[in-house]
Amino acid sequence: MISFSGKTLMITGGTGSFGSTVLRRFLDFDVDEIRIFSRDEKKQDDMRHRLQRIEPDAAHRVRFFVGDVRDSQSVRDAMYGVDYVFHAAALKQVPSCEFFPMEAVRTNVIGTDNVLHAAIAEGVERVVCLSTDKAAYPINAMGKSKAMMESIIYANARNGAAAGTTICCTRYGNVMCSRGSVIPLFINCIRKGIPLTITDPHMTRFLMNLDEAVELVCFAFEHANPGDLFIQKAPASTIADLAEAVQEVFGYTGTRVIGTRHGEKLYETLMTCEERLRAEDMGNYYRIHADTRDLNYDKFVVDGEVKTMAAEAYTSHNTKRLGVAGTVAKIKTAEYVQLALEGRECEAVQ
Repeated sequence: MISFSGKTLMITGGTGSFGSTVLRRFLDFDVDEIRIFSRDEKKQDDMRHRLQRIEPDAAHRVRFFVGDVRDSQSVRDAMYGVDYVFHAAALKQVPSCEFFPMEAVRTNVIGTDNVLHAAIAEGVERVVCLSTDKAAYPINAMGKSKAMMESIIYANARNGAAAGTTICCTRYGNVMCSRGSVIPLFINCIRKGIPLTITDPHMTRFLMNLDEAVELVCFAFEHANPGDLFIQKAPASTIADLAEAVQEVFGYTGTRVIGTRHGEKLYETLMTCEERLRAEDMGNYYRIHADTRDLNYDKFVVDGEVKTMAAEAYTSHNTKRLGVAGTVAKIKTAEYVQLALEGRECEAVQ
């Protein structure tokens, strides 16, 4: 097992919902220091005081660095002495990225390149990057920027391997109750006594909670080879069933169909047909091995692979489908939902 004892871990985007949950998990490990790197000093200050209140014995192990992944120098300054990196900083809202695509490029593509170059230069041992199902067969600016980010990861993984830095990627589906996701929106509608707004009742989405997403990150830290892509198997539900499930838990207010937003898909893909050819089934996870071919095209013309894709991709349409009852059970595993039922807000998604 990989040892975090005496090590320094850096989390980019560490004040986000995902980064906050990763931080809480790694505070349970024997990590010497955890660095939170983000650009919002107010969120850092809130996190600092929250840690002092709820984790007084561990708060001293967390250090805060104000910076932006878009600024290579600020990344390099924070990276000094780091052993492990979890890269979660990103622009992830589909409509926002659709209207401001270059902002997505600057953060998701250029920012990732800055993080990985700094990690290699500073001799970081392992880097785990966070991607999304929207990067597979992307149709929107957010997904396209994440697909380019994955290409950046694989290119840097080749260079990093030679320098002793293992770089890998995790790709996940919808994380329930993360910032900007639909379940908190539904709960807010119910509290206001207004109908839930849904885009397309037949739309399907993967469902996983934040703890499961963190387990995927930990698994990647433990098992990654350079350039690996890890995917966690996840169930899915239709948006109609999800809305019905939330209402069953919190009270019925009805639904209103408003149509799809800019850049939305009917279903999500976690693994493409092409990736499935080189996928390794690891139980709860898939490992997509890196494509290690080089630019010597001649040998591939002679000895190329005849089969180029599997019969089908791994999508929210063909994974295990949860009905309303199964979706109710699933959403109740989310901490946000548990605390909301008690009349409290979940700090992880603030």
